[in-house]
Amino acid sequence: MAYLTMKQLLETGVHFGHQTKRWNPKMKTYIFGARNGIYIIDLQQTVKMFKTANDFIKSITDNGGKVLFVGTKKQAQNSIEQAAVKCGMDYVNNRWIGGLLTNFATVRKSLERLKKLDAMKETGDTSGHTKKELLKLERERLKIEKNLGGLRSMTKAPAAIFIVDSRRETIAVKEARKLGIPVVAIVDSNCDPDEIDYVIPGNDDAIRAIDLFSNAIADACIEGKASRAERLQSESDKAGGGVEAELIARAAETEVVIETKVKTAAKAAAPAKAAAPAKAAEPAKAAPVAAAAVAETVAPAKAAEPAKAAESAKAAE
Repeated sequence: MAYLTMKQLLETGVHFGHQTKRWNPKMKTYIFGARNGIYIIDLQQTVKMFKTANDFIKSITDNGGKVLFVGTKKQAQNSIEQAAVKCGMDYVNNRWIGGLLTNFATVRKSLERLKKLDAMKETGDTSGHTKKELLKLERERLKIEKNLGGLRSMTKAPAAIFIVDSRRETIAVKEARKLGIPVVAIVDSNCDPDEIDYVIPGNDDAIRAIDLFSNAIADACIEGKASRAERLQSESDKAGGGVEAELIARAAETEVVIETKVKTAAKAAAPAKAAAPAKAAEPAKAAPVAAAAVAETVAPAKAAEPAKAAESAKAAE
């Protein structure tokens, strides 16, 4: 994991705070000193605290959570959009609509309406609408897209929020705290760090500084998602190997059962085979006996026939 270095922070002007007359006393512990009427932020603390915030963001995406990127000030709009798109997260870079988190059910209806209007535009389906109605629908689509265009894939409240300038995005911070959503934010010398869960002390006005932090958080999201995908793949492979081993074991058991049944059947068939020739021999033995009996009966009968004939001849004389 690539963390931000002191050199990177210095090159992008992260150490420059606001004027000494515009500060929040609660930020005193994060301020190194003042020069030419401007507070200098302690970058040693920034490096350390960014590492903590970075690890937290990675753990969120590693567990399948979503991070909402928020930055509506002009300097942050492009950086927030590019960073969120880079890591596949939702973002708000135009205006925070009150109740976006606490009344998300209503916001979801607007998002569904936006998807419907987008589909109508893509397919070119204008049936049943006049020119005036189509212009009205297009204005409605552009208005929703301007405020909620970065939330198209959002289906539920995020697991964490990354904010540029917590002082400006005070409504977003309050809604997140009300719902118990952790807040990671760039906190300048004029902000209240007590409202932020993961403070990143630094310049929240310089475009280069905002871009540096936003991209680093996006990289943490990407690393977390990659780690999750790798872990799930590994678990899937292990589960697949276990199933394969179980199938092989079951096949072996089946073969043993079949072999046992075959042997049992063979043993049962052996006496039957031995009994069959014996039964076949009995009729063979009985045949000569029957023939002899017939011969004995026929022989006396044949011998008696000439005697009867002789007696008949004498009687005739």
